Amino acid sequence: MEGREGKDIENNEGGAMAMPVAVGGEEEGEGRGVMERNGVGGGGSGFFYEEEDKEMGMREPLLRRRTMNTTSQLAIVGANVSPIESLDYEIVENDLYKQDWRSRRKVQIFQYVVLKWTLALLIGLGTGLVGFFNNLAVENIAGFKLLLTNNLMLKERYREAFLAYAGCNLVLAAAAAALCAYVAPAAAGSGIPEVKAYLNGVDAHSILAPSTLFVKIFGSIGGVAAGFVLGKEGPMVHTGACIANLLGQGGSRKYHLTWTWLRYFKNDRDRRDLITCGAAAGVAAAFRAPVGGVLFALEEAASWKGAPFKILLTVTISLLTSCCSYGLPWLAKCTRCPLDLDQCPTIGRSGNFKNFQCPPGHYNDLASLFLNTNDDAIRNLFSSGTDNEFYISTLFVFFAAIYFLGIVTYGIAVPSGLFIPVILAGASYGRLVGTILGPMCALDKGLFALLGAASFLGGTMRMTVSVCVILLELTNDLLMLPLVMLVLLVSKTVADSFNRGVYDQIVTMKGLPYMEAHAEPYMRNLVAGDVVSGPLITFSGVEKVGNIVHALRLTGHNGFPVVDEPPFSDAPELCGLVLRSHLLVLLKGRRFTKDRVLTGPAEVFRRFGAFDFAKAGSGKGVKLQDLDINGEEMEMYVDIHPITNRSPYTVVETMSLAKAAVLFRELGLRHLCVVPKTPGRPPIVGILTRHDFMPEHILGLFPQFKHHM
Repeated sequence: MEGREGKDIENNEGGAMAMPVAVGGEEEGEGRGVMERNGVGGGGSGFFYEEEDKEMGMREPLLRRRTMNTTSQLAIVGANVSPIESLDYEIVENDLYKQDWRSRRKVQIFQYVVLKWTLALLIGLGTGLVGFFNNLAVENIAGFKLLLTNNLMLKERYREAFLAYAGCNLVLAAAAAALCAYVAPAAAGSGIPEVKAYLNGVDAHSILAPSTLFVKIFGSIGGVAAGFVLGKEGPMVHTGACIANLLGQGGSRKYHLTWTWLRYFKNDRDRRDLITCGAAAGVAAAFRAPVGGVLFALEEAASWKGAPFKILLTVTISLLTSCCSYGLPWLAKCTRCPLDLDQCPTIGRSGNFKNFQCPPGHYNDLASLFLNTNDDAIRNLFSSGTDNEFYISTLFVFFAAIYFLGIVTYGIAVPSGLFIPVILAGASYGRLVGTILGPMCALDKGLFALLGAASFLGGTMRMTVSVCVILLELTNDLLMLPLVMLVLLVSKTVADSFNRGVYDQIVTMKGLPYMEAHAEPYMRNLVAGDVVSGPLITFSGVEKVGNIVHALRLTGHNGFPVVDEPPFSDAPELCGLVLRSHLLVLLKGRRFTKDRVLTGPAEVFRRFGAFDFAKAGSGKGVKLQDLDINGEEMEMYVDIHPITNRSPYTVVETMSLAKAAVLFRELGLRHLCVVPKTPGRPPIVGILTRHDFMPEHILGLFPQFKHHM
């Protein structure tokens, strides 16, 4: 991804900086601060003091001037480029937070626990109902389409049958693509990479929006019913996460849902827990595998240029899929029905034996796979006791078609999952191998199909435990456990020797700044102070209102160090970290003083409560343009100590970058303060954010480590 342009060139995450300077007010007889922009943001504010710059340079002779972090703050979310930030899982231990917890009674803590379990129950219930609705809708819509096609085929009206089949697919595909292109582009694809990135700490406001939920449900129904080689299981994971996010908003001021119980969840930590539950509920609803769903959430998740073109591409792929599904069965020969079966060929929308163009008493085995819903095709491939149902040529053609259709289909602008295409391709491959080995092996062909599906899932998803449990819950046969585990381990080991899992690759392609559980080897040769970039912007504990507003206008930073200076401390010292959102709320309250004095937390307690500074739902918080501060107030002061996180996570500048990266990820941080190793220097060197740990930033500073990749 390319660097940011214009005003977005600064690090949105709030300060991966290395030139320690202060933003402070100026008053007679008091210490004055410095605001240095180094050319950033169109020339800065005009607060430049050469004497203090020289003095600082003498105190820090080894500090080199570093370039700004130009790693991208944009990523592809669904099918559109969107701005991204990091989630803040850290507890902001400011005076308001401490006062709030001291004032909470046991009954309120009990209410919080009960409500969290209740929300988890509602998330599971809501996701299950959506899954039931999806299955019902897909079965009825696809059933109507297949029944109409089959009835026309029985009357030997083959041209009309194709037009009806392809026409239904085109209408459904175009409707699903239009929803994604115009209403919620973030609903395109499976959504699993986005959910995985969210639970890793990456925030893009559209990932879990209500509009995304709406399009995910109806777009998934349209895409699956249109006959695409895709599944609804991946989108169900995203759907469950969206439902969890909607229920875990913590109330809404817009709709007057400000019940105190709901407000307990207006933070990223509790929302993360609920969204993890939603992702697990999505897998459980999709596969009817509750244990596998929980394992999937823990194993995998918890840690193009215009809309008309998207619709045109979707319609083109739909027409290609329809031609393959309807045209390829004409290449297959008719097979006489088994004498012991009364319902052959199957008349209707589903079943093992499709008549297609065959005479009475015969069936077309390739049509039995293509002209069926994906779920029924999987059941046909998994079926036992049907060793002679499919020819080798049929399985080969179906495997090749599904494999290549799955490749070109995944990525179009409709909600689409990878599980079903992978299971279809794996099952057909496994059944093909079983048919070839038939004379030498007495094992059932359905068993080979199951093992083939397991091998493809292991090689594609790189998950072992959750996939194994999902397959066992689907088949309800514990005797399969050793074979399934063996196949999964072999396929995962072989695939790992070539590349990473498909979801990991999609996360990288979309530009989402995902942090791995382990640090890269070259990070051990660097220290934290090597990668912070400048300039650093800090605030004094009692700051001039104009300086705060000016800094908020010129930067997109979301966190600022607070440095106390004389007369409020004996020497400059790091007081803590203050968030942009908290500053905006404080400024909107307009509790300012004419003199630069400490007002203490009592003044803030009278005007605000802890929930006033809680995270707003769906980006509805206070914006900079909401402030109405006049010229006189810009010259006044405000005490920001009460809203400052007094205990931010800090690391010394000489800490190994690998160790700092692991600490950052495991604690779910958004900002990590870097402090100097030696005394006599400014109290903070810089701030590390998620983007400072990205390979493109580090290797841009130190290209000599590229051969270690």
